[in-house]
Amino acid sequence: MSALPLRPAATHVADIESLKAFSARLASVTAQLAATAERYDASGEFPHENFRLLHEHGLLGLTVPTDLGGGGADLPRALQTISAVAQGEPSTALILVMQYIQHARLQQSKSWPEPLRLLVAKEAVRDGALINSLRVEPDLGTPARGGLPATTARRTAEGWRISGSKIYSTGSHGLTWFNVWARSDDADPLVGAWLVHKDTPGIRIVEDWDHLGMRATCSHEVIFEDGLVPLEHAGRVSPWSAPQAELDPAGMLWMSVLLSSVYDGVARSAREWFVDWLEQRKPSNLGAALSTLPRFQEVVGQIDTLLFANHTLLQSAANGHTSAAHAAQIKYLVTTNAIR
Repeated sequence: MSALPLRPAATHVADIESLKAFSARLASVTAQLAATAERYDASGEFPHENFRLLHEHGLLGLTVPTDLGGGGADLPRALQTISAVAQGEPSTALILVMQYIQHARLQQSKSWPEPLRLLVAKEAVRDGALINSLRVEPDLGTPARGGLPATTARRTAEGWRISGSKIYSTGSHGLTWFNVWARSDDADPLVGAWLVHKDTPGIRIVEDWDHLGMRATCSHEVIFEDGLVPLEHAGRVSPWSAPQAELDPAGMLWMSVLLSSVYDGVARSAREWFVDWLEQRKPSNLGAALSTLPRFQEVVGQIDTLLFANHTLLQSAANGHTSAAHAAQIKYLVTTNAIR
């Protein structure tokens, strides 16, 4: 992705822009994303133009700390942004969720070398560089159920040699940094994340993501064939005999709220389409718009009630009124309501 300069007004969003002005700017972003959403969902191409737009608005570094040039956004501001983007183009929103979660926790991770943390953060702000974790594997599936990854980091005098395969690699073609879950070749292997730059030799993307929807996430298989990364790019690793938790409760809450807001944003966009259709559709035998019929008014009322419940759940969680212990329940309720 080519770099675009940040507008000064977008560098420290939380500090110099009112909520009203930020909301108006997001509404414009939603409309621009919606204009090309059908094209990306049909073609399955990576939405580079969408991310150029988000970069121009200072949104790719929104959760990067302000002292590093980012927006320093908290969870409520990140939620507002993801919701707006999801209502325009949900594949873009899902990739952005991963960007926000990575950067919201990155600078707090003391297991990452400081120069590496600063590099990744500053590239996001300056260049719009994207990062995501690549964790799921063809044989193991999701690591949430336990087990050792098959992807291996082999220690050499030159650095780490990474070999393995990752599936469901959201954002594959647009990522600058792959945060690869792997294990070392030690007797008691180190397990965790190795940071791999997109230009590292030995990376191959197999374009096998061909689903009915969310096609522009480009969640293809990414294969690493003996790729060389510096020794200090073993970011967050620990011995298999003494594992560390991947996400703390705050991280789990961010994941739950932001992922759920993608579903909710899609449902809100669908609601707007449906209501507009009811107002425009005037069957000749009725002589009035469908929106005048009590049955359709009742349906819209049910939809709005489900979306109100989602708004309440998400805002409560984002603003610290709901314990992080309920993160999984929030995600279940919001996504179920959105699907209904």
